[in-house]
Amino acid sequence: MLSRLKIAQSNGAVHDGVNWLSHESKGEVVSLNPATGEAIAKVAKAGRGDYESLMEGALAAFSKWKMMPAPERGEIVRQIGEALRAKKADLGRLVSMEVGKILSEGEGEVQEMIDICDFAVGLSRQLYGKTMQSERPLHRMYEQWHPLGPVGIITAFNFPVAVWAWNAAIAAVCGDVVIWKPSHKAPLCAVAVQNIVGEVMERHGLPGVFNMIVGGREEVGEPMTGDRRVPLISATGSCAMGRRVGARVAERLGRSLLELGGNNGILVMEDADLDLALHGILFGAVGTAGQRCTSTRRIFLQKSIAKDFTARLVNAYKSVRIGDPLDPNTLMGPLIDEGAVEDMMRAVAAAKEEGGEILYGGGKVEGPGSFVEPTLVKAHPDMKIVRDETFAPILYVFEVEDYEEAIRLHNNVDQGLSSAIFTLNLRTAEKFLSAAGSDCGIANVNIGTSGAEIGGAFGGEKDTGGGREAGSDSWKAYMRRQTNTINWSTELPLAQGVHFDL
Repeated sequence: MLSRLKIAQSNGAVHDGVNWLSHESKGEVVSLNPATGEAIAKVAKAGRGDYESLMEGALAAFSKWKMMPAPERGEIVRQIGEALRAKKADLGRLVSMEVGKILSEGEGEVQEMIDICDFAVGLSRQLYGKTMQSERPLHRMYEQWHPLGPVGIITAFNFPVAVWAWNAAIAAVCGDVVIWKPSHKAPLCAVAVQNIVGEVMERHGLPGVFNMIVGGREEVGEPMTGDRRVPLISATGSCAMGRRVGARVAERLGRSLLELGGNNGILVMEDADLDLALHGILFGAVGTAGQRCTSTRRIFLQKSIAKDFTARLVNAYKSVRIGDPLDPNTLMGPLIDEGAVEDMMRAVAAAKEEGGEILYGGGKVEGPGSFVEPTLVKAHPDMKIVRDETFAPILYVFEVEDYEEAIRLHNNVDQGLSSAIFTLNLRTAEKFLSAAGSDCGIANVNIGTSGAEIGGAFGGEKDTGGGREAGSDSWKAYMRRQTNTINWSTELPLAQGVHFDL
């Protein structure tokens, strides 16, 4: 599989979308299989000089790429989507191997890349501007959108390829070039994607459009976030990382598109379809071993159903098959590394100290790999740990009297990404979706918090960063708006009736 993805042909750290480039020697990143703890391969790390060389190539490519008709750019993105389709099985297995997702999720992530390429192709003919009515006679006023420039993309390990595609496919049809800094925990996925994209871009003789560089914060991250030549930084990661990136970009008055942490909750009302709720909560909390930014971390159960539903949830947790993510029968793979395991164990200990009751799980699975037990904790509102996002399969269970108590507790956290309610009451559902309901960027009814489609804008509020990626009008983040007024009269009237006659 690795050779079919051409990973074995290069340990390079710098790729310009066509070729692997020579680079400075700044050590290596070792990719570990989280299911075994064994090394898969090593990828070289780039230096600050490599970043500068790559940036020069990206700027040269931008001058050409931005002048190509958007539908022509869309056709190239379509071909990238087709190349990904041809490699879906292999790339999906690599995602599973390198970050521990179960196989269906690994292939699902590649499908998400394909879907966003399809979306971007259509978008390339729909970068619309508006025509406005001018108050001045014989004047035409309108707005149009222009390419922004090189876009820096910083991705996290949990979606090692899809989040790049969300940004890169849209940015590309908008006329931007991209510079990708992948997670050091998933470098092989980035190498594989660059090789797939490179085959397409080589046919068109277009280096410098899709760039990738593997490197540390000092050699790559800091230069890119502080670079005035990069008008937009799209960063996915923790809230702490987002604060650093956001402050550094804001200092130079650049733009940030931040997709940060989530502390996602689900309300389950007494009139809910409890079978639906059970399935939605289970996937949301256990899928990707709780390592999605949209993973379900808190549930609020009305007291009339809490006891029986909690018992059903415990039984469902007991049936979760933990093991090799490449085994089709596995439902939950490992955490990304031992550091993540330690973070989870600290959170479980803190929950106990604060009076939480472990209903199920709470431990590490003995043996090789970074496997843990999915964990249920009966919680109370005064627990501080429930306000934190622990990137692990810990689900806090609250009992509430009614919707009002549930939504108050739900909104009382710093993060605001994804949320859901299970109810068959139309009024309750609409209230949850209203300004008096969920304060998150995503609010669902009768589905879980996880598994967003690319057609809708993805992102959150509060400490989640406020960014929006993928569908809807998210493309506007990657372009600059220009307002134009054309005077086709023989006079020069001023707006607001101002007179300035000599």
